[in-house]
Amino acid sequence: MNKRAIRADGLLLLTSGIWGVAFVAQRTGMDYVGPFTFNGIRFILGSFSLLPLIIVRNLTHQSDKPASMLTRIGSEKRAWIGPSMLAGTCLCIAASLQQIGIIYTTAGHSGFITGLYVVLVPLFGIALKRKTGLATWIGAVWTLTGLFFLSTEGNMNTINFGDGITAVGAIFWAFHVLLIDRLVQKVDPLILSAGQFAWCGICSSALACLGTESFSWGIAVQGLVPILYSGLGSVGIAYTLQVVAQQDAPPAHATIILCLEGVFAALGGCLILAEPLGSWTILGFICMFCGMVATQWELITRRAQAS
Repeated sequence: MNKRAIRADGLLLLTSGIWGVAFVAQRTGMDYVGPFTFNGIRFILGSFSLLPLIIVRNLTHQSDKPASMLTRIGSEKRAWIGPSMLAGTCLCIAASLQQIGIIYTTAGHSGFITGLYVVLVPLFGIALKRKTGLATWIGAVWTLTGLFFLSTEGNMNTINFGDGITAVGAIFWAFHVLLIDRLVQKVDPLILSAGQFAWCGICSSALACLGTESFSWGIAVQGLVPILYSGLGSVGIAYTLQVVAQQDAPPAHATIILCLEGVFAALGGCLILAEPLGSWTILGFICMFCGMVATQWELITRRAQAS
C-alpha cells in the first residue's frame, strides 16, 4: 500500500471518529436545547462551514474570480435549489427522528442503529431494480439480530422506545442516500450538500418555533460546545476530510472504515458519558457491525478487484 493510501485511510478513520463522537455531542446537547432547535443551529452552521470549501475548490479548479463564481452559482440556482429542498426535507425528517430518539437511548445505540441505512439502501434498491446478492440478505439478518439484542438487552418483552424511533429514522437515512445518489448526477455535490443542510436547518428551526420548544440564549450558550462540534465538526470538518481522503483511499477500505462510525459512537458514549456496555449490548454491537460489513461485501470485493 502506498503512502497516499495510508494517509487517506488515516483521514477516513479520523472522519469516522468525528462522526461517531458527534452522537455524544448530540446526546449532550439535549441537556440544553430541544431536538429541533439543536438541528436548526447545527445544520445552518454546517451549511456555512462548506462555503469556504466550495469557493476554494472553484478557484483552484476553474480559476474563477470570486465575484464571477458567485454570479455563475446564482444564475444556476434553479438547478440546485429544488434538489436541495427535496434532499433537505428528507434529511430533516431523518435527523429529527434521530435527535428525538437519542433523548431516550444511548449515543452508542444511536450510532449503531443509524448505521442500519447501510443495510437498508441495497434492500430498498430492489424497488429500483438493482440486483441484491446473498451477502446483503445475510447482512440484513445479522443486523436485525443485533438490533434486537440492543433494544431488548435481555428482556425479550421490552423494546427501547428511543431505539425504535432511531430505527425509523434509519429508514429515512436510507431514502436520503438513494435520493442523493440520483441528485448528484445533475447537481454539484458540494453545492447540493450546502443547500440541503441550509434547508434542513431552516425546516428544523421552523418546527422548533411551531412546537413547544423554549429557547434561551443563556442556556444555548451553555450548550455551545456540542452544538459547534455537531455543526462545524461533524458536518464541515468531517465532510471535507471525507472528500479529500476518498480521492486516494481504496474504495474497499473506505467502506469498512466508515462503518466504524457506530464503534466510535459506542466508545465515546462509554468513555465520555459513562454509558454502560452490558453483555447484550456488546453482542448487539458485534452482530450489527458484522451485518453492515457483510451487506457491503460484494461491493468491497468488486472494488478491490477493480483497483
